[in-house]
Amino acid sequence: MTDSWLLDYDRCAQLGQDIMEKITERNKHNRTSKPYTKLSAQVRSSMKQFSGDVEKLKNGLIRATSSYHITQREVDRRQGMMDKLITKEKHLETAFRNEGGESRAGLMAGGSDDPWGVREEPAEFHGIGNMGLRDHQQQIIREQDRGLDALSNVISRQKNMALDIGNEVGQQNEILDDIIDHTDRTGQRLIKETRHIRIVDRKSATCGFWVVIILLFVAIIVVAVVPGGKSL
Repeated sequence: MTDSWLLDYDRCAQLGQDIMEKITERNKHNRTSKPYTKLSAQVRSSMKQFSGDVEKLKNGLIRATSSYHITQREVDRRQGMMDKLITKEKHLETAFRNEGGESRAGLMAGGSDDPWGVREEPAEFHGIGNMGLRDHQQQIIREQDRGLDALSNVISRQKNMALDIGNEVGQQNEILDDIIDHTDRTGQRLIKETRHIRIVDRKSATCGFWVVIILLFVAIIVVAVVPGGKSL
């Protein structure tokens, strides 16, 4: 996957280099000459486009930072590139307004062999071209993707475990519901049987009373009859 920000940056840097070359070429001509006027118009138009491209790069870097599409390390590196690009934009404006060797010397000064000063990078990126930087960024993105995949797998396993636990809890709840139903039915049967026992107990007690009464009645009859037999 190609990083459009880096491609836009390369185009902007190349445009700035072209502007600097046109300014240098313009300053070789007389200020009242036709080539000077023509080159000045071209530089003025190119500088307007250059400023728009710089603003576009700044906005693109802000969006990439807010959406976490690049690492913080890459954000810092690109911010340094942007700072140097903005500084050289001011140098171009100064060079465009002034001509002469002194102005060009001031523009070229700064303790660096590169008049743009935008290609200075951390030591770890020295000797690496834009393709190498893109490959390095893609490697970082791949590592992040692998980390996200591993995290996704862990979350998926935890989700499956939670589902299994939920299913097991559901089964246990069903078993508990069945036990409660059986317990309720057993309790109701016990209540019914207890009532039956009480009824039978009351009936048994009544029968006993009747037996005693009958036996007493028979005894009275016997006692009453026996003495009368002896008198006869």
